[in-house]
Amino acid sequence: MVGLLEAHEGTPAGHPRRSARTAGVLVRLLPALLIVAGVVYELCTPQDLTGAPFFAAAPLVAAPLFPFGVTLRTGIAAIAATAGVHIRYALDAVAITEVATVATVAVLAVLINRLVSRAHARLASARGIAEAVQRAVLPEPAERIGTLWVAARYEAAQADALIGGDLYAAQDTPHGVRLIVGDVRGKGMGAVGAVAVAVGAFREAADQEATLEAVVQRLEHALARELTRREGVETVEGFVTALLAEIPHGDGVVRLLNRGHPGPLLLYADGSVRVLAAERPALPLGMGELASWPDDVQEEAFPPGATLLVHTDGLSEARDARDVFFDPARDLSGRVFAGPGALLDALVDDVRRHTGGGTTDDMALLAVRRP
Repeated sequence: MVGLLEAHEGTPAGHPRRSARTAGVLVRLLPALLIVAGVVYELCTPQDLTGAPFFAAAPLVAAPLFPFGVTLRTGIAAIAATAGVHIRYALDAVAITEVATVATVAVLAVLINRLVSRAHARLASARGIAEAVQRAVLPEPAERIGTLWVAARYEAAQADALIGGDLYAAQDTPHGVRLIVGDVRGKGMGAVGAVAVAVGAFREAADQEATLEAVVQRLEHALARELTRREGVETVEGFVTALLAEIPHGDGVVRLLNRGHPGPLLLYADGSVRVLAAERPALPLGMGELASWPDDVQEEAFPPGATLLVHTDGLSEARDARDVFFDPARDLSGRVFAGPGALLDALVDDVRRHTGGGTTDDMALLAVRRP
């Protein structure tokens, strides 16, 4: 309905989208406007005043914003305009100097354009590699796994980053649909390596092990082997908080095993929300040698129409300008979504509004709905 109203009534003058479009048009016209401003300045001011700064600025503005051809044509137009405004006077030394100055700047603008284009190409190549790594380490889960509807999102805190230290995985197994969401301590390639190890170990163990407790022990051993390969502070501090879940086939329950991770949320069909906090705290994976106790598997009812939302602390610890934490349970309470994908899209938008568009930690989200 909102979309229909906007289509019929138009967008308000102060609407952010209209403002963005207006700004975009002005940016595209800026080089031409500078040349026009230079010509008007030259024609409307005494001969001893010059519009050369306007002409020189035009190709410099075009260089980082437009393709090579546009930058070249802008430079030629600026040179021609500089020479043209002096036709009414004799081409004295001052006029020749101004034309030479604008021509020099135009050549430099073309060179800058080529450098910027190469930098963009390298960035695009790096992003392509990062996307390939993400698809290999954290492949997007299928929309339907078993009888469940599934959606996942990864929001990196670092600009232009696509993957970091958060992880998720979901797969159908002989024991039900099993999933994991985790958060690796640390950043950089070491964290990405730990993510790959944890996801790989989970996928293998989830199929082979009969219980969640056994799956967790396989993860513990795999991460312990990984940490022994590291040196320095990462060897001591490396660990992974994780939430594992199992949704047996045909049963209206979900089994949870929490290793130091934020409790998941259970969103019911009527819009009510419940936080499934761990009944007894447990150490994260990779810290087993500090203490040991039996893993507790917590069983909860998972009725039809309900959605299980598992997240990393990048969601619950997102802060606004006043240092107030984002509260996902309060944000989602009373709301009903068409599916897990719509839920995650709305949640990501809400976090961006809460933080003003910037977060300090990666955020992984995995939502599973029972039809």
